[in-house]
Order: sequence, then C-alpha cells, then structure tokens
Amino acid sequence: MSEITEARKNSCDQNDRTSEENVESYGDSDRTRNFSDLAQEVASLDELEAEAIFILREVVAEREKPMLLFSGGKDSLVLLRLAEKAFRPARFPFPLVHVDTGHNFPEVMAFRDERVAELGERLIVSSVEDMIADGRLRDEVGPRASRNRLQTAALLDVIEKNGFDAAIGGARRDEERARAKERVFSFRDSFGAWDPKNQRPEPWALYNSFVRRGEHLRVFPLSNWTELDVWAYIRRENLRLPSIYFAHERRVFQRDGMLYAPTAGTQLLPGEQLETRSVRYRTVGDMTCTGAVASVAFSIDDVIGEIATSRITERGQTRADDRATEAAMEDRKREGYF
Repeated sequence: MSEITEARKNSCDQNDRTSEENVESYGDSDRTRNFSDLAQEVASLDELEAEAIFILREVVAEREKPMLLFSGGKDSLVLLRLAEKAFRPARFPFPLVHVDTGHNFPEVMAFRDERVAELGERLIVSSVEDMIADGRLRDEVGPRASRNRLQTAALLDVIEKNGFDAAIGGARRDEERARAKERVFSFRDSFGAWDPKNQRPEPWALYNSFVRRGEHLRVFPLSNWTELDVWAYIRRENLRLPSIYFAHERRVFQRDGMLYAPTAGTQLLPGEQLETRSVRYRTVGDMTCTGAVASVAFSIDDVIGEIATSRITERGQTRADDRATEAAMEDRKREGYF
C-alpha cells in the first residue's frame, strides 16, 4: 500500500481498516487491494489537478493582469506543470515572478533559470538586494539576521510597478495555521494587506474575483493539496527538482533544533560549529531561516516514505520565521507577505 493512500485513508471506518489489516498473505486478495489503492491515489490526483487547472483558467479569464510566483521550489514547479496543461501550446498568459532575497540557495536559483529557459517564458525578478542598495530597505544585522521579512516590500513593489491584479502562488492550507484560513481567491486591499475577517465565501467553487483599482488577489490553486499530494504528483509527472530536495552531504550548523547551511554573512553563536551531515530540504526559501532535515532519502519514493511518517509539517520543522511568535505567519500576511 502506498504511503500517499495510507495517509489519505484516515477517514475510513474501523471495519474497513480492520479487514485490510487482517490480510496476511501476498495472494490475489493482496494484489487486488494494492490495485484498488493505486486507483484511489490516481483518482485523487486527477481531481486535484482538474481543480487547480480550473482555478488557473478562472483567474486568467477574470483578471486583466495576473502573474505567477515562481521560486524554483517544488510547489511552484507543480504550478508550472499545471499551467502547461491549462494553456499550452500557447505561451502562459502571465509572466513568472520571483522575489529574490539574495540569500537563496544557489542550486535552486540555477534550476529556476534553467526551467524558465526551457519553457521560453518571461521571468521578472524583484530583488531585495537592489532595494537595500537603493536605500529603500534596511538590512538586518547580527547572528540571527534574515531578509525573509523584507520579501514583503519587494513583492508589493513588483505588484505596484507592473500593475498586477492577481498573484498566483503555490501556498497550501496544510502548511501553517494562518494559511489554513486562506481562501483560494484571497483578497488584498490597496496596501497589500490581508484581513482574515474580510474574505469572500467560496461555496461550490464559485470565486469572486472583483477588485478595485489598487487592490489585488492572491490565488492559491494548490490550497487543497497536501505535501504528500505534491510529491505524488511530482512522481506521476516525472518532474525534475533541484538536487537539495534529496539527501546530500552539506556543511551545516545546529541552531534552535534546526540544521542551517551557512551563508557568506553567517555569524555562529557560542557553542555552534559547522559539521558535515546528510540532509535534504522539505521546503526552500531564504537560507538564513530555512532549515534542513537529517535524511538518507535519495529518491522520490524515499522522500514520500519519510513524509508519510512525519508528524511535523514542512514549515513547522524547517522554517525559523514561523517560530518568532505563535501568530508570526498571520502577522506577516497582514503586512502583505505571500
């Protein structure tokens, strides 16, 4: 039985679970059960894919100037595949946008550029580094300095400069509590701020895309996907990923229960030291606040096996920016964070 199906069958009644557990042989009944599990997994991914493609087409039909956020990470790579299925053989009806902190993983940046070139699409990069150089942002200093929070200003800047009225991204509700409150079409006011009490109902997948001048939407086609769904889809579609999603040896140091890769400006605290570990990344972002996990998962199936047994979400396990306060993500989203 695949880990994806196992994780999705928690809602089955006890009798069904008991009867499955009592199958001890590897005969015909077991093969039939495995075929049934595979069929359920395929059907689930087909439904999620169809929903996401519908959302992509809906936002393009309803908004004048959408864009798609693309970081080179797994969720945005899934979005690219969905966009291909939604709009090819035509070019995408929106540009790709990346908010670059200047502290992103080099492997991911190289992969981002390679994938954009393969698709022949337009990429707009909004640089936190450039905004710091221009005096519009102030860089943090100290051993816990991070540019992650500065991404908000860079994102709002690129939206305003280009007049985007919808920003499509790969956020999922299973990632974090604040994101679990998010609607598929998430309304943002003229300051780019999110008010969880001022969101629109979405009964029967009916989306209200109306915005006034200066306002915009954040659109999340993967809202109903889980981390396991994303990896199952990557496996099914045979998508290439940056190498850091799989186990590799890397120089890291331990801080607050997480393993961080050093950057050029990393300042170690007393007692911290660099060591070489076998690690992989569940999510990618700014290196200063994105931790790795100890792992020996060298293949997609290995990664799926690790995720299926994990009791901690990817952001909960690897993102320091979500640990600042209990409402850290919600506070940032109110300011305009994605």
